Amino acid sequence: MLRVTATTRQEAEACPVRDVLDRMGDKWSLLILCALADGKLRFMDIKRAIGDVSQRMLTQTLRHLERDGYITRTIFPTVPPRVEYELSGLGRSLLVPVKQLIGWAETHHPAIVAARDRYDSRLMTASQPVAATDPTEAQA
Repeated sequence: MLRVTATTRQEAEACPVRDVLDRMGDKWSLLILCALADGKLRFMDIKRAIGDVSQRMLTQTLRHLERDGYITRTIFPTVPPRVEYELSGLGRSLLVPVKQLIGWAETHHPAIVAARDRYDSRLMTASQPVAATDPTEAQA
């Protein structure tokens, strides 16, 4: 059985699943790791690969990924300094389950979209006003 239950704050903070998923569950981390899957990239190359990430969020996420050991950052002493990012061994090892997750997402996305549409249709139907069946209610 997967152990994800925490009964105290200390257990929650010590939970490896929560700790790893906290980083990988954010909006940008997995996209950055995927962008770096084919090799080293500079900051703007990563930004172009992802597209809709702000410079601030990209900088913040790169720092978190570097801190956690998923990527390495190399600064070259040029003018201006050149900085390259690449996956560490830990980051490359994470690509194995990430590729499985991506494959799963691509396979099941149509079913997820259909489920969302069914759910949203039910909400719309439930929020529609009910027509009055008693003629005296309609006049009120």
